[in-house]
Amino acid sequence: MKVITYNVNGIRAAIKKDWIGWLTSVNPDVVCLQEIKASPDQVVEIQELEELGYQHYWYPAQKKGYSGTAILTKHTPRNIVYGCGLEEYDFEGRVIRIDFDDISVMSVYFPSGTTGDIRQDFKYKFLDDFYTYVHELLQEVPNLLICGDFNICHRAIDIHNPKSNANSSGFLPEERAWMDKFIESGFIDTFRSIHPDPHHYTWWSYRAGARGKNLGWRIDYIMASNGLKSRIKDALILPDAVHSDHCPVLVELL
Repeated sequence: MKVITYNVNGIRAAIKKDWIGWLTSVNPDVVCLQEIKASPDQVVEIQELEELGYQHYWYPAQKKGYSGTAILTKHTPRNIVYGCGLEEYDFEGRVIRIDFDDISVMSVYFPSGTTGDIRQDFKYKFLDDFYTYVHELLQEVPNLLICGDFNICHRAIDIHNPKSNANSSGFLPEERAWMDKFIESGFIDTFRSIHPDPHHYTWWSYRAGARGKNLGWRIDYIMASNGLKSRIKDALILPDAVHSDHCPVLVELL
């Protein structure tokens, strides 16, 4: 099974940049999307996705043009779960999950704290609540793949300039400590399990030619619960996909 996560920063904008052509060439089994910024009735190309063999499940935010997650899959799930049961996050369409017989796949869009203290506090609350939610969920679905934009760089090698960003949301000590705790509690950062070297990023600012200079942040992850460790065949970042200010992350499972 080949699984991709991709913050598309607006699915309709990405489609205008030949996102469906790219999807056809990569041909993943499951695609987890974040920041879709649309509901399915606004996406006229849905039939093209269906012709490629994808079933699709959408969880847009209540606020138009904002946030939202979706999952495309070529394998029929036995169960689809919209939201995490916490209204303040479900209002923003931040979590959707599909369950297969032997694995569950979640698309999650963590809040950003870059707009000020109120949203940073919201982010911290989400981190605490999501941690609790996931660990309760593991009792029900122990083989869990969490795919998404975590809006956190875990370590210094995950950001182009750790010193100047030491006080930036997304690289704050409290956020990084949460990532430590989360991984130590039973998860594998699939990309880092194979690629320990620096300068691999998944998001670049649109300013100052940051992407061309590879001045980025690694904030998009596919986290696998420890029970999936033996099934991780490969993990890649795909920086040549340029439909968004993010790029996709891929994991291939046996």
